[in-house]
Amino acid sequence: MTIATPAPAADPAPPRRRTPGGDRTPHTARSVLRRVASAAVPYGLIAPFFAIFAAFGLFPMLYTAWISLTDRDMLHPGAERFVGLRNYADLLSDDFFWNAVGNTFLLMAMSSVPQLALALILAHILNARLRGRTLFRMGVLLPNITSIVAVTIVFSQIFGRQFGLVTWLLDEVGLDPVNWQAGEWTSKIAISSMVIWRWTGYNALIYLAAMQAIPKEHFEAAAMDGAGTWRQLWHITLPALRPTIAFTALVSVIGQIQLFTEPLLFDTSPGSVSGGNSHQFQTLALLLYEESFRLHNFGYGSAIAWVMFLVTVVFAALAYLVTRGGSRLKGGSR
Repeated sequence: MTIATPAPAADPAPPRRRTPGGDRTPHTARSVLRRVASAAVPYGLIAPFFAIFAAFGLFPMLYTAWISLTDRDMLHPGAERFVGLRNYADLLSDDFFWNAVGNTFLLMAMSSVPQLALALILAHILNARLRGRTLFRMGVLLPNITSIVAVTIVFSQIFGRQFGLVTWLLDEVGLDPVNWQAGEWTSKIAISSMVIWRWTGYNALIYLAAMQAIPKEHFEAAAMDGAGTWRQLWHITLPALRPTIAFTALVSVIGQIQLFTEPLLFDTSPGSVSGGNSHQFQTLALLLYEESFRLHNFGYGSAIAWVMFLVTVVFAALAYLVTRGGSRLKGGSR
């Protein structure tokens, strides 16, 4: 009887070496594609904004800059000619331009400063514990959502010379009626009151949102030290709201530089865009409209538009420096 001996086990096959670019190629290609896709997705998401901005923002702005260097009348296409910086030089010697600049900045000071101050006080009141404060917070936004044309027409009636509400109040206290449209300062008071009434609530809600982000422990500690409501506003709220105040001031300044509808509709002269009989409340936006669409001086009007843009850039830079200075101050106090 023979016993079968098991056959010796075969040596295991040596591992097969992977050649460069062999089995790793599909995996490497997929990882590269995945990395490229993950890096490209954010740019694809923001691409629509930049495409729309390039088509409707950047291109019109650059084209306006080109038109400002020409003498162009849209009623005579093909007759334009390049004049360089002559339109800008003419602006510096134009009395109507400097009158519009002065009116714009006066209205800016008369509207923005009271508007932001009232918005701060109103936001501080709305931040307190009031009954029905949600209703009040909703109510302060109603002037902003009202049609600006309707607001201007109503205020024009309020400041009417013969039957206006303000005229009636002046008559009740024994004062003579005032021609609000014809006066140098009275017209500015009436227009600035429209702007203040319409935008105070909007800025108050922005301040209110920023106030609610301030830690309550600061106010509680101040109250324990005996600080009242207004001292808390001055020493806690205002320093914390410095970037927000800079933002709202910048937005208000931009709005005042572009102020158009209120002075346009406040002028009772039919079809007039001159800002009163003596241009007493003509703003830069009104002058731009008059030069471009009434007098058809599109090159000159484009130069006014670019001056308005450059002034806006200067104010934006100032707001940035104020905000940056506040952040540096906070960083250095740590």
